[in-house]
Amino acid sequence: MHASASAVARIIGDSYNHHVSQHPPTDFWGQVKRHVFGRPIADAQIRLIVGAIEEALAFRPDDVLLDLACGNGALSQEFYELCSGCLGIDVSEELIRVANRYFAAPPDYDFQPRDVAAYVQEEARPERFTKVLCYGSFSYFHPDSARLVLETLARRFTNVERVFIGNLPDLDRLHAFYPGRSATDPGVTDPLAELGIWRTAEEFTALADSTGWSARLTVMPPDFYAAHYRYDALLTRQASG
Repeated sequence: MHASASAVARIIGDSYNHHVSQHPPTDFWGQVKRHVFGRPIADAQIRLIVGAIEEALAFRPDDVLLDLACGNGALSQEFYELCSGCLGIDVSEELIRVANRYFAAPPDYDFQPRDVAAYVQEEARPERFTKVLCYGSFSYFHPDSARLVLETLARRFTNVERVFIGNLPDLDRLHAFYPGRSATDPGVTDPLAELGIWRTAEEFTALADSTGWSARLTVMPPDFYAAHYRYDALLTRQASG
């Protein structure tokens, strides 16, 4: 039986707190495990990620971005010049410590150490946000938290127009990363596994649909290091009526 939602968040936070301590203070991509075979990915790969997010979220100067599971803020800060404000939330206190040291510019660009599921329920001014980003982290949310976050964004964050959820492991392409591994392996549904929960495109689309969102799924260009087994999702609000 998998751990509870609160236990998963706590375990992941503790894991990253330890992981950050194993890396130099400015090894930002290493700190958030954005690497291939133990080495941080090249800047050209980061540019592909940033470009995909910019295109999907279609920033306007008055946008306020909410970055959920933001890590150390290295990705968040890429969008400061495109919007009027950004708040990053992450369960790891050490990652947020790095974010506030190197990337915060309060009050408009700030970071808080919080469990994402708890934060979305408790945010005092959810209406201020217009765009939401969650990159490379959604698969590590407990299934209950994943559903709660999407439902709460739809219900409470009334001015959010677009949500970009990036780098999701594709269960239909499990073999491209784990040759010979079966989709029925219990590890593919464990948020504490190496890559978290794998979902087919149909499964993710159904989750979005049941929580108030319409999903458009895309795959990164072939030269992206994870294009062969991951996809991205852009969520927009379902048409009323």
